[in-house]
Amino acid sequence: MISDIAVHLENCNAYYGLTKALNNINMEIKKNKVTAIIGPSGCGKTTLIRCFNRMNDFIDIFRIEGKILIGNQDIYETDPVELRKRVGMVFQKPNPFPKSIYENIAFGPRIHGVNNKSKLDTIVTKSLKEAAIWDEVKNRLKENALSLSGGQQQRLCIARALAVNPEIILFDEPCSALDPSATSKIEDLIVDLKGNYTVVIVTHNMQQAARVSDLTAFLYIGELIEYRSTKLLFENPEKELTERYITGRFG
Repeated sequence: MISDIAVHLENCNAYYGLTKALNNINMEIKKNKVTAIIGPSGCGKTTLIRCFNRMNDFIDIFRIEGKILIGNQDIYETDPVELRKRVGMVFQKPNPFPKSIYENIAFGPRIHGVNNKSKLDTIVTKSLKEAAIWDEVKNRLKENALSLSGGQQQRLCIARALAVNPEIILFDEPCSALDPSATSKIEDLIVDLKGNYTVVIVTHNMQQAARVSDLTAFLYIGELIEYRSTKLLFENPEKELTERYITGRFG
């Protein structure tokens, strides 16, 4: 039987030096769903998703205990470069390379050995279409990506993540630097992407979590307080702490 679990976390504890950032996290991220991670600032949301693609490895004082499986593979027994191909990430602020729009998308495939011009053209077109930005940039592919608006740059970064054909896409507060119109386009795109990818989004915006996600996890001071369907979590939370947070009584 094919599993519907994309990421499995078992007894995960994370530390920055002596400071414990995550405490005994056990959860499963479902395939082809949007999972939102909410909670007040400093609760461990970004630390958690950066565990999925080992981005925390770049921090000298970081260490992790427990097990994280993607598919049936322990990510700490996987080449990190290969892992980050499978698990793409879109950051809080758009971060396009100071290169052409075309080269931003072609960069990842080239690193992974695709140098055929025709193949690269196909990947660039497909990725930009999937990121719902093709019609806006198809006649501008040689222009510098930094000439795009903030919202366009963020969709370009999403296209760049899609270009290496990941299984999972992580979004770390992807709309926090964008205006409402650009935010709406990104939210629509996130909902569309779950048809082909597993999506995890960290957001401080509870309305956004309610709009785009199928499942929501509430973190507080490194603890996973509640994790269930978004509808149930917002309409009928099991834990008093969750209810206090989503009704705005703290956070």
